[in-house]
Amino acid sequence: MTAPRALFIGGNGIISAAASRLAIERGFDLTLLNRGTSSTRPPIPGARTVVGDAGDPSSIAAAVGSDEFDVVVSFQTFVPADAEAGIRLFRDRTAQFVFISSAAAYQKPVQALPIRESTPLVNPFWKYARDKAASEDVFVRAFRDTGFPVTIVRPSHTYDPSLIPMDGGWTVLQRMLDGKETVILGDGTSLWTLTHHTDFAKGLVGLLGNPRTIGDVFQITSDEALTWDQIARMLGAALGTEPKLVHVASELVARAFPEWAEGTLGDRMHSVVFDNTKVKSLVPDFVATTPFWRGAQEIVEWHMADPSRRLVDADVNARLDALVAAHG
Repeated sequence: MTAPRALFIGGNGIISAAASRLAIERGFDLTLLNRGTSSTRPPIPGARTVVGDAGDPSSIAAAVGSDEFDVVVSFQTFVPADAEAGIRLFRDRTAQFVFISSAAAYQKPVQALPIRESTPLVNPFWKYARDKAASEDVFVRAFRDTGFPVTIVRPSHTYDPSLIPMDGGWTVLQRMLDGKETVILGDGTSLWTLTHHTDFAKGLVGLLGNPRTIGDVFQITSDEALTWDQIARMLGAALGTEPKLVHVASELVARAFPEWAEGTLGDRMHSVVFDNTKVKSLVPDFVATTPFWRGAQEIVEWHMADPSRRLVDADVNARLDALVAAHG
């Protein structure tokens, strides 16, 4: 039996590298399209790599040539123009096109928990989320009008060891080590869902090649919901310290850090709990098995392994000090 051919556009990233490895393990003949070798994530053994710019349709076309695939997964579709280009390029060249959307597109403020695939896509705070929702609209119209074989997948906050799931990155963890305050949004009790990249991979790869997914939408997240206080304390425990938590209103954090404002107001300040019943109905072996306390250990171990990964942003550090002094 011939191995199914798959193309992952952007298949060596934070949420995609584990899916690439699992797809190969499950027997896919995998081609990855990316810009080149990642310094933090080495090449995927067993995958063929073609070099191209995922944001340039002509570059994608040149990289894949006339090849056809059983499955195409795009981790690099962000705006409706990307979606339209993907439809033009892969129409009649694949049996399934998987668009990696985002749970950030769900309605904010959240009106009801748990969040399901039927939750409206209305996020007035974050352009990234609105663009993902608009891209979904393009794919849905193509499916309805021409039968374009799209499957839409919505991950939430998915991480690997290189990604610290708090704005500020290593600067926040270094502050914990230095005994300085850790700024937490609001009162620290809102719920958040963090999904280990290997867990997301199990859900995603389980959907590949399944004709029952065509024209449908699936969210893939962990079932673990933690408060931001718990998340910070788990990171602190992995560092061997007890963080000094300071609670600051999300609006004040957004004002002090305008570069974080859309994600703060449009996502992280809101409680999110997800119902994964739908993906489990088609992927019975999907279960998230890496709790965040273990993921936090992996994050710390990865950063501690190389001093170049432990970069402190002096500007962010100074603004956090000012925020704590004014509102802590």
